[in-house]
Amino acid sequence: MRGLAGKSAIVTGGGRGIGAAIATRFGEEGVKVAIYDIDGETAAATAQTICDAGGDAHAVEVDLTDYDAVKTAVSDTHAAQGLNIVVNNAGWDQFIPFVDTDPDFWGKVIDINYRAPLNVLHSAIPLLITAGGGRVVNISSDAGRGGSSGEAVYSGCKAGLMALAKSLAREHSRHNITFNVVCPGPTETPLFSGFMEEVSNPDKLREAFRRSVPMGRLGEPDDLPGAVAFFASDDAAYITGQVISVSGGLTMIG
Repeated sequence: MRGLAGKSAIVTGGGRGIGAAIATRFGEEGVKVAIYDIDGETAAATAQTICDAGGDAHAVEVDLTDYDAVKTAVSDTHAAQGLNIVVNNAGWDQFIPFVDTDPDFWGKVIDINYRAPLNVLHSAIPLLITAGGGRVVNISSDAGRGGSSGEAVYSGCKAGLMALAKSLAREHSRHNITFNVVCPGPTETPLFSGFMEEVSNPDKLREAFRRSVPMGRLGEPDDLPGAVAFFASDDAAYITGQVISVSGGLTMIG
């Protein structure tokens, strides 16, 4: 992709799954990557993989729901390597019917899936403005575009990430900062595997997910980085406030 080499990126939730795949692709493109994750060991492992392949990456163990901790981490990243790209990827959920959830559960889902990106963006946007521009990519979900049974609060948060990106795209177009969104469908990640462990018939549910995808398979983490790298690149310099699903056709919205 044009214009990525030499840039600096933050990838949240970069220790595993989709986040690790995105961070690895950035490393291949010559981007310096700060991998933010609450699990320092997985973040360090991803960073080491990137460095072993000749890239430039380091791990930052941080609780993304802690505003002060995030502000310090982003400031340190900017001081160490500059900042041009922010990818809000970290997320968490459990499959539970809404009426069986409680406010504590809502709070955890909202904190991780919506408040954490707010913390990151509130800390990063002033630095991107100072740098003369940048790229923000929010990783949402097709659950936020079409809803998902058992994921009401999560779906609401993911829909919120889309509206947030569109609103910030309008506020900061004059600062040359673009905000775009990538929506995965069901994807074979550790989080998805955790979902499967909690249901009574995981094989039946997995097959139902597979059959719902027109391309006939669940996503893989490596299906996502191309779209993210595109939005972060110079090839997407005139694109902002847009949403794309990378989900095998599960959601088709014009």
